[in-house]
Amino acid sequence: MDPTRISLRPFKLSDAGDFFSWAKDERVTHYLRWNPIPSREEALSYLKEVAIPHLWQRSICLDDRSIGYVSIKPESGSDRHLAEIEYALGSEYWNQGIVTVALKMATSTVFKDFEYLVRIEALVEEENKGSQRVLEKVGFQKEGFLRKFVFNKGGIRDMFIYSFLSTDKIM
Repeated sequence: MDPTRISLRPFKLSDAGDFFSWAKDERVTHYLRWNPIPSREEALSYLKEVAIPHLWQRSICLDDRSIGYVSIKPESGSDRHLAEIEYALGSEYWNQGIVTVALKMATSTVFKDFEYLVRIEALVEEENKGSQRVLEKVGFQKEGFLRKFVFNKGGIRDMFIYSFLSTDKIM
C-alpha cells in the first residue's frame, strides 16, 4: 500500500455513507466498546453527536475516503498527561499496513497537538493478535497483562496494556 494515499482528517457529515459501510460490520466492531451501526441514519447521528465533536478523533482515509478511525482521548485534571488510543479499520483493508501508517501519523501528531501529553495507552484484548502486532510495529511497548479488566459485549475480558511515551521513537 502506498502510504501517500493514507491520511487522517476530522470526520465530515459527508462521510456518513463510507462510515456506515465499515461501522455496520460486526468483524470491525468485535473488539470495540460500541456495537455495529445498524443504519445510515444512525451513522450520520454518530458522526454528528460523537465523532465530530470529539476532541481528537480522526477518519483514516484512503484517497480521502473514510475507511476507519483513530481516536485519542486525553484524560483531565492531574491525569491530563495520559491519553487512551482506539482505532478500527474496514475489514476489506485489513493486513495492508494501513493502520500501522495511520497510528504512526496519529502518534506523532497528537504529542504536538497536546504538548502536555506524555503517555498514550492502548488496551487490547488477549485474542486480538492483529492489533497487538500493529501497536508493536508502531513502537508501543507491551507493559502487562490485566486479568478480567474490561467489561465488553457481555463478558469481562483480559487485556494487554501497551504504552507509547512522548520520548519514544516511532518505528
